[in-house]
Amino acid sequence: MPQAEESTGYDPAGFMDPAVSADPQPFYRQARAAGAVVPGMFGPQIVRRAAVDFALHHPEDFSSGMGSVDLGQSVPLIPLQVDPPDHRNYRRLLDPIFAPRQMNVLKPEITRLVNERIDGFIDRGECDFAEELAVPLPSSVFLALVGLPLSELDLFLSMKDGILRPAGSDLDEIQANQKVSARQIEEYFAEAIKDRQQHKGDHDDMLSMFLGAEIEGQRLTVDEIVGICFLFILAGLDTVTDSLECFVAYLAQHPDQRQRIVDDPSIIPSAVEELLRWETPVTAVPRLAMKDIDLGGCPIKKGDNIAVSIGAANTDEEALPDAGIVDLTRNPNKHLAFGGGIHRCLGSHLARIELRITLNEWHHRIPDYSLAPGAELSYMPGLRQIEKLHLVFDPSGPGRG
Repeated sequence: MPQAEESTGYDPAGFMDPAVSADPQPFYRQARAAGAVVPGMFGPQIVRRAAVDFALHHPEDFSSGMGSVDLGQSVPLIPLQVDPPDHRNYRRLLDPIFAPRQMNVLKPEITRLVNERIDGFIDRGECDFAEELAVPLPSSVFLALVGLPLSELDLFLSMKDGILRPAGSDLDEIQANQKVSARQIEEYFAEAIKDRQQHKGDHDDMLSMFLGAEIEGQRLTVDEIVGICFLFILAGLDTVTDSLECFVAYLAQHPDQRQRIVDDPSIIPSAVEELLRWETPVTAVPRLAMKDIDLGGCPIKKGDNIAVSIGAANTDEEALPDAGIVDLTRNPNKHLAFGGGIHRCLGSHLARIELRITLNEWHHRIPDYSLAPGAELSYMPGLRQIEKLHLVFDPSGPGRG
């Protein structure tokens, strides 16, 4: 792999720098200028759009199997960690369950949950958007989806954070704590599945749908259903939280863009797509090189742990000449925030619904908001979650009713 030229200013450590997470675009430009594949903190990083597209569309060369992601789980994350040919069967089963028509049924419930959250703070004229809306909302939606009680929300959030943000002072301690949380998640869903098996017909939810589903005449095993649910926690909950935080933080700091949404809510679907492209909360996805390969003039060795930089690809000027401009009405918008190829995000339809409804309800009820005076945003690297997002607004505004 060619070393990054000093003239680009690229430093591999930047991928884990919170300051870069807050404003990644200059860093992405430096990385792309250094090559299609550049050194990273933990292995090669693929950063140019064409090379990223190739990696995402060639699982035979860049696998997302069990070797690519180890979060302490004992089951594969289905369908992410299953490559062809078995992957095709899982997607044929799961795609209809997560299809737009099925997810649209959840719109009234999601709208209710969003407004209940807003009701809890609108009269105060201020809120921590992260803690009071962005964090609990996706998990609340998931609990409703799989038919689990909302009273489990705090437990659910603690399990999720134990996987994605485990405590520890060194790598060994972090991995040990992560493994404990992984076992807790697996046991939690195994028990919920056991309950569905013992009370067939008493539930009408996604867990029951999984139990009734078949792949070429074979029912899903408990481990397979646990793997599906485990992946949903990682790919469907935290990423929606991160997206909401990044979106609203951007709009709070760009009142002209925010006003466009307030004046014309019909642009919200395209605004969601553009903010996914520009903010790209999931900055990269892991892959494992299955063979020696030359990508964009850069050699990659078999066995390399690869980071495919979605964020850098989404703002590549060679693929999109005006990539540095945020256009909330951009259409078409072929971003990669949900990945690409056969492993494109299974829950993308649900994520879009959650993001669209939240932006619509929020801007209808709280059209004028800003960062609290003195507030400083702290972005976490990797998954660009904002630790605190303190907003202020007029409590006597139009959205109290």
